[in-house]
Parts: sequence; C-alpha cells; structure tokens
Amino acid sequence: MAKRSHGFRHKTRQKLSSASRSKFTVEKFLADHPIGSRVVVHQEPSSHKGMPHPRFRGIVGIVTGKRGQAYLVELKTGGKLKTVIARPEHLKPLKPDA
Repeated sequence: MAKRSHGFRHKTRQKLSSASRSKFTVEKFLADHPIGSRVVVHQEPSSHKGMPHPRFRGIVGIVTGKRGQAYLVELKTGGKLKTVIARPEHLKPLKPDA
C-alpha cells in the first residue's frame, strides 16, 4: 500500500478556501503592524508567499519584529512560545474589547 502524503496544505480544503464572491484588496498587502501590537493569524488563500502553517490559524500573537516585508509573530501554542514569519496579508489586527 502506498504511503499517504502529508504536505503543507494537508486537510485544508475548508481552511484555505475563500468565498466565491470575496475580493482581496491591496490594503491587506500594504498593512502596517507596529512592533508590540497584537495580531490574529488568518491566512489569505490567494497569496502563497509568507503563509504561516495552517495549524496557526486563528491564534493571537504579538509582533516582535520585521524581516524584509514579513513580520515576526510570537505565538503560544501547546504551552510553548513559537515564532512565526508571516507577510502582512496573513495577519489581522486584533480588535480591542468594547
């Protein structure tokens, strides 16, 4: 029997798909996230560059630095701190509580 593939986008049909009517804007690609701000990891399926692993979808992290056009985001998952490198289109600013 053949060994099953477990690639980067394994089991992500729902996670990495967008609504048929949704549009992406240039604003997402030019977004600025200051160091120390809190962001949510949310992959933009139309852009593959700088996409963090789908397991980090929906996790809140803190921007700790910038590397080229991408941001360094520190996340806590599984009781450990991890650093993810993601471009701005894959990050959303966390809305403050009202």
